Amino acid sequence: MDAASAALSRGAFDVIFDDPDKAQKLFPVPILQILQVKQMIPTAQTEERYRLVVSDGSHYIQSMLATKANHVVHDGKLVRGCLARIREFTPNNVRGKNIIVIHDLEVIESLGVHEKIGEPTSMEGGAQQPAADTTIAGNDFYGAKKEESKTQPKQAMPSRSAPAMHAGSTIHPIEGLSPYTHKWTIKARVTLKSDIKTWHKQTGAGKLFSVNLLDESGEIKATGFNSQCDDFYDLLQEGCVYYISTPCRVTLAKKQFTNLPNDYELTFENGTVIEKADDQSTVPQMRFNFCTIQELQGVEKDNTVDVLGVLKEVADVDTITSKKDGRQFEKRELTIVDDTGYSVRVTIWGKTASSFDAQPGSVIAFKGTKVSDFGGKSLSLLSSGTMTVAPDIPDAHKLKGWYDSAGRTDTFATHQNMTSMSNATGRKDEVTTISKVKEDNLGHDDQAYFSIKATIVFMRQENFSYPACPSQGCNNKKVTPLGDNSWQCERCNVAHEKPNYRYILSLNVADFTSHLWLTCFDESARLIMGMSANELQELKDNDYDAFQAVFDEATLKKFYFRCRAKSDTYDNTPRVRYQAMTVAPLDFKTEGNKLAELIKQYDINS
Repeated sequence: MDAASAALSRGAFDVIFDDPDKAQKLFPVPILQILQVKQMIPTAQTEERYRLVVSDGSHYIQSMLATKANHVVHDGKLVRGCLARIREFTPNNVRGKNIIVIHDLEVIESLGVHEKIGEPTSMEGGAQQPAADTTIAGNDFYGAKKEESKTQPKQAMPSRSAPAMHAGSTIHPIEGLSPYTHKWTIKARVTLKSDIKTWHKQTGAGKLFSVNLLDESGEIKATGFNSQCDDFYDLLQEGCVYYISTPCRVTLAKKQFTNLPNDYELTFENGTVIEKADDQSTVPQMRFNFCTIQELQGVEKDNTVDVLGVLKEVADVDTITSKKDGRQFEKRELTIVDDTGYSVRVTIWGKTASSFDAQPGSVIAFKGTKVSDFGGKSLSLLSSGTMTVAPDIPDAHKLKGWYDSAGRTDTFATHQNMTSMSNATGRKDEVTTISKVKEDNLGHDDQAYFSIKATIVFMRQENFSYPACPSQGCNNKKVTPLGDNSWQCERCNVAHEKPNYRYILSLNVADFTSHLWLTCFDESARLIMGMSANELQELKDNDYDAFQAVFDEATLKKFYFRCRAKSDTYDNTPRVRYQAMTVAPLDFKTEGNKLAELIKQYDINS
């Protein structure tokens, strides 16, 4: 530890930001300790990036690692607590915050790995800087609304707490908290507050509540038990900003009870000081790490994600009974879409479900949803998660503009059945060609699954649908017309006023190698046609030109088809029939990137 402490370039940050020329002479290659290494969640538009907290022994600041230096993380050398020579860096000031961008560094392995050396303080001191309202390098981190906040009367905590303990104190970033941080004050916004939960055991009874706290550096969960529950529950309100000061215990986070990306959590103690801040505008309102709906296909089951989408459908509230203890729960299923061309089902619970009143077309941000892959990808909002209707963030405004201008009439693919089919067949979901399907005689011996990218070249308009029983439980059984304009179902033996038409669409698709006939049933055909079979049947009956135009619009469109080949016999002649199990629009950006990577493999200089 002594050698490592002596090696640190103490005072380097003061000189680097105050007098760069002097810094070049005194600290040409500063040696710093790495206090934090955190990967920023990448999006489709950004590369893998890492954010660091670095210390010169006197101060610590936030830092960005240039992508060309990512190899030190991949090699396992750059870890929390190590020391490194910073060979090339760029000091910068972003919205009043000093940061450095590290382009090249060398980890000094001989100095070892240590807990935080000394008691470095933030470069920002006690001054509070305006919160950034923009995003830095793919970290979906949004600032406060650009509104002048009214001064709030200060609310001190119970009389046992000393007032105004934050005055003149250094404000500590949430991201820098650890069990080795002994005396600190944070300034954070409450983004979520739980209900009070009670328990009764043989050893006694108790109660607790928790809050999620947010500042510019990160998020952390805090829990209050028993007397702290009495002291702080009414004081802490969602959306408000508070100073929170030690004594307050920092422990390892219980990941089964939180969805926040922090290794630690807080526990309020006797003497913890909490005070409402006069200035409510300098801490971000919310923080998201959004995953697009299309990207959900690559997310493992039970992972937690944030997702942003436009509300497409709202189901009625349903009540289910727990098999474990007989308790009843209210739930509601929502369908959201985004500009990747995909939709997903999101289940919300309890009061959130019963009081839900957002209208279709609203943009909704979900934070902390659990991924399920039963029958395809779906999401469930956790009790520790949040739902925000019409969030005031750039991504939401962009998505709303897309939906109002073009997305409202789009059709959307789902992830349904794609995961289960891939697992059942044991095949990777790789695209093949139509000629390869025929050459390999897929489906002749046993049913087989394959994926193709193909263009619709012809669609049969006759017999595009069939009349099905509208009753639940009849499994879409075909109904027959009666003389009195009603429709009879043989299974449920009920005469219905009108049937529920379902697609049984026959279409010819082609790629650059060959063509084949596909049968598309209701779900996949709805995506191709852009409307239900009931709607298309009504056009056929009342406006044949409009009916014809729907088929013309769908012809020559290109899709991704996940297909099944299966052999059957017709007139004592065996044949293979192909069915489109799922259909999805092509992501032309992704397809273009794949082609670019393929072209790179042909090195003309070799």
